[in-house]
Amino acid sequence: MLFFVILFLFNSRPAFQCQFTPEIIPYIPTIYGITPTYARLAQKADLTRLSQTLMLVKNFHWIVIEDSETKTKLVENLLKESLLKYTHLNVKTHKLKHSTASGVEQRNVALNWLREHLLEIHDKRGVVYFMDDDNTYSLKVFDEMRKIKKVGVWPVGIVGGMRVEMPLVTDGKVSGFNAVWKPYRPFPIDMAGFAINATLFIDHPEAKFSRKVQSGFQESEILKYVTTKEELEPLAENCTKVLVWHTRTQTPSILNPKKLKHPPLPDGHIEV
Repeated sequence: MLFFVILFLFNSRPAFQCQFTPEIIPYIPTIYGITPTYARLAQKADLTRLSQTLMLVKNFHWIVIEDSETKTKLVENLLKESLLKYTHLNVKTHKLKHSTASGVEQRNVALNWLREHLLEIHDKRGVVYFMDDDNTYSLKVFDEMRKIKKVGVWPVGIVGGMRVEMPLVTDGKVSGFNAVWKPYRPFPIDMAGFAINATLFIDHPEAKFSRKVQSGFQESEILKYVTTKEELEPLAENCTKVLVWHTRTQTPSILNPKKLKHPPLPDGHIEV
């Protein structure tokens, strides 16, 4: 009899739906993730994958900047549905003739917003992390960057023609870099391999990315304003653990319906 009573109570309970909400904890620094993005077929897939990782990060503020004349409904709706704390910005890229860099205007717009935001709030503690929308991030990398005093660094997997590109550490200090792609760069490091104390962008209002600097040197361009090699703080167990990977989504190969003998039904009304 007792078994049937328990079974009845169990089956009569209301169904619970799991819902992610950004967790705000006042005593840990906010992580400001800056993500440039642009319209492409895999854009929503990439942003969805990244947003669902970020849902698990405490005290996270996502700054998403579209390379567009206007904000698109696709990105706007995705951000609203994510339940993340976010800021949605946009600016169109206007490349110079010989420039190969990407995301310059978008990251600079985000830094301008960040400075204004920090000046308006009481608790300015935070970390700035420049995040591509198609990278892969372990949750542990966000825990690591909360330890940062000025600028923290760590290895990045699958980048620069290497299995792992990483700072070299001697006696707890960065002594060099294990990089083969243009190793003479002032900071031969990937954008995903460092984060910066947010208050440094108030202390250095001139710090920004430059359209005059080629791709691969943007990391050095921003870091030169806020740190030196000797000041870098090695994280991820003295740069021995890979917690972020420079993965890239393969460009989808889509068949031209006009060339098919039996073309599929029109699907232009469906957001992909």
